[in-house]
Amino acid sequence: MSTFWLKIAGFAVVIVGVIILIGYFSGSETKTSPASESKPKTYWEQVEQDREKFLSEPESVEDAQKQEAMLEQNHVARKAVQPAKEQTQPTERITLYFKELSEIDKIEAERLLNVAVPGRSIGRLQTGFKLMVDSCRQIIERWPDSWYAYRAKQMLADMPPRYQERYDVTEEELDLSKFAEPRPGTKPFIVEGPR
Repeated sequence: MSTFWLKIAGFAVVIVGVIILIGYFSGSETKTSPASESKPKTYWEQVEQDREKFLSEPESVEDAQKQEAMLEQNHVARKAVQPAKEQTQPTERITLYFKELSEIDKIEAERLLNVAVPGRSIGRLQTGFKLMVDSCRQIIERWPDSWYAYRAKQMLADMPPRYQERYDVTEEELDLSKFAEPRPGTKPFIVEGPR
């Protein structure tokens, strides 16, 4: 009778081993590139990076110009008082053109974006990006010229190619070029460039 239970336990160990091997070989790619080495190592660091990248509000050009003038004045004043320290590399800032949304539309777009960003993080756990893709598509459909559509398109473009194929992401959904040109009804905004 005891050999029967030993056989069952051995069989269970073999099944678990097979499941682990299948997960290992069908998991994400093992190749590392220099760009991927600079990405955060843990899941929670990636979640925080997504929040910072996709939920940061754009800055209007007028506000940016005022801020740059103030920074320049402070920099000149500090330079006269303090010795030179190591200079940090400033992030690339680009000018893009978006339509401003009404308060109600902005709240709804923020709600959808706040669903899409965690959906992106959850998708990394090999569960799929369906929640993110559905939210991004709603944003793009309802507010195609807004900052929220720009962020939604960025998230779709950052998805691994196999998931882009799985969810039939189109070239139109990935195209960010229209935001670089002024269009009727749009205003210029300063956005941090791609990281």
